[in-house]
Amino acid sequence: MASGGCFCGNIRVQYNSQPIMSVLCHCSDCRKLTGGLYTYNFAIKTSDLTITGSPKGVAKTADSGNHIKNFFCPDCGTPLYGHKIQSSGDPDEMTILRAGILDDTEILNRSKPQAEIYNNGRIEWLSPVDGAEQFAGMLPRP
Repeated sequence: MASGGCFCGNIRVQYNSQPIMSVLCHCSDCRKLTGGLYTYNFAIKTSDLTITGSPKGVAKTADSGNHIKNFFCPDCGTPLYGHKIQSSGDPDEMTILRAGILDDTEILNRSKPQAEIYNNGRIEWLSPVDGAEQFAGMLPRP
């Protein structure tokens, strides 16, 4: 089981399965969400995620055209996770967990990114990750 949380400690997350995929995202939304040049994310099953605390959700239409909601700590602002919102208003079966919030750095050391998405937005002086699949947009869904 992996766990992590926000900067102030008011929100905690746990997931109890292996990530479906580990992904670097270079889209402009992710840069603005984090203040970084990209995000490092684990795609996990929403049903395997447990949240303690009350994160704030912010809805938006993503670059992909999907309706998404990203969640943050309302106290310290740490970006925590996000997911696509289905037409029913329910969250998608997959959640994108911001990997940097995890407590165990060994999990991060073992989880080299498998893919880079929106790589056309990669900052020019950043090199692609060796062995990671490269996508100009969102990952194709299985």
